[in-house]
Amino acid sequence: MLCSLLLVAAAGLGTAGATPAAARPAADPVPLDRIVPAPVSARPAPGVHRLTERTAIRVPGATGETKRVAAYLADVLRPSTGYALPVTARGGDGIVLRLAAKAPEIRKLGAEGYRLTVTGRAVTLTAARPAGLFHGVQTLRQLLPAAAERRTAQPGPWTIAAGTITDTPRYAYRGAMLDVSRHFFSVDKVKRYIDQLALYKINKLHLHLSDDQGWRIAIDSWPRLATYGGSTQVGGGPGGYYTKADYKEIVRYAQSRYLTVVPEIDMPGHTNAALASYAELNCDGVAPPLYTGTEVGFSSFCVPKQVTYDFVDDVVRELAAMTPGPYLHIGGDEAHSTSHEDYVTFMNKVQPVVAEYGKTVVGWHQLTGATPIKGAVAQYWGYDATGAAEKAQVVGAAKKGTKLVLSPADRAYMDMQYTKDTPWGLHWAGYVSVRRSYDWDPGSYLPGAPAGSVLGVEAPLWSETLSRSDQVEYMAFPRLPGIAELGWSPVSTHDWDTYKVRIASQAPRWEALGIDYYRSPEVPWPAE
Repeated sequence: MLCSLLLVAAAGLGTAGATPAAARPAADPVPLDRIVPAPVSARPAPGVHRLTERTAIRVPGATGETKRVAAYLADVLRPSTGYALPVTARGGDGIVLRLAAKAPEIRKLGAEGYRLTVTGRAVTLTAARPAGLFHGVQTLRQLLPAAAERRTAQPGPWTIAAGTITDTPRYAYRGAMLDVSRHFFSVDKVKRYIDQLALYKINKLHLHLSDDQGWRIAIDSWPRLATYGGSTQVGGGPGGYYTKADYKEIVRYAQSRYLTVVPEIDMPGHTNAALASYAELNCDGVAPPLYTGTEVGFSSFCVPKQVTYDFVDDVVRELAAMTPGPYLHIGGDEAHSTSHEDYVTFMNKVQPVVAEYGKTVVGWHQLTGATPIKGAVAQYWGYDATGAAEKAQVVGAAKKGTKLVLSPADRAYMDMQYTKDTPWGLHWAGYVSVRRSYDWDPGSYLPGAPAGSVLGVEAPLWSETLSRSDQVEYMAFPRLPGIAELGWSPVSTHDWDTYKVRIASQAPRWEALGIDYYRSPEVPWPAE
């Protein structure tokens, strides 16, 4: 099985100073034990498959979605190979994408699992659902030379190691959060991040759409939220917001990469942009000025006012109508200016509103201090310094049926600095090295929480200090793929010594894709 293969690979590195396996010549096929996230099973076989100018991508009996996945693969490979790679329903050799939901051995892999079989004659990717085919395509990409990711013609050769990979995710929820409130990121920048998430089988994009520094989504019934509340950002820049058409385009693009968008409107705290936009949302009826700093905990909706709940109903109704996914995040963290009694009152009134519009409530784990409704999801962002009572509150809610998404700040927060010398990010939760971000198990992280309560993991990236895509990438890579692996791979594959070899082998691929990344000294990167 894969774990033993990885151990053999690690042993093969030899002594310190030996050339890393990731630095092998491009002509050598990528070994099956280099995949990130690690698959359930990877069984190598003798030989290789070679892509040539005669290779076609075949989709026998295909649905529209299968054809779209095939077209996506062709779009990735045509620029670098220079091959036509026609997508055809005719049978034969080459690359074959096939749905086989009725086959018992495929059906048991679930909606996102797949089987990839490579022989000299064909590369055959089989899944029960199109999402599985798409995830299998990401694995196939990693088995090709890194130059396959370039957008200009490359010399090849295009060989793929023979063998069989059978794979299915550990957790259903594998997320990443992008904070577009502290600094605004354009639709194109969000799309770029979506493509990077898809590479590692992330299936949820959590968008933090509102905060003290900016409101980023147009709401027809409260237009000043976007036009005024979205007019600035941290440091006083121009800010920005998504029109409804923009948001729908982000949702569409995410769906094309099999990611579900999880929108967040943070409340009752982190609300200064809304309070500045509409005076009536404040208890004293006076709108505060727009805010461009980074301190937290000073703002709060006026819990006793009925207009607050009229506002929440309008926002949730409009956002739910634009969001096909099942989740809507209501925040709930760091509401330091809201009394506990008011917090409980607010959360207990707002959760049913979300349910009324057909969405599952998600909230930061402080939600468990109120009464989570049936089906609610609590996102845990505590860390080593979090008190026992707070952890016990979360565990108690989990025992009563609340599902958990784990995002411990000193493990999964991508905006935490790697070291004191990291040029961006913060370190209030500590410095988070690549190893630390990887070296934990979601299934046992919160002692006492039922294993079945863990819905999955998420890697949040807050943007107080980040305003460009290269900064986002530097903070996310190489840590993001590690969080993705914790969400996807069997716990038996989680081993730092083998993982660091596999993540090192991803560097040429990131370089081909133009992804900036941090060359952590913990990782045996290929020689430059």
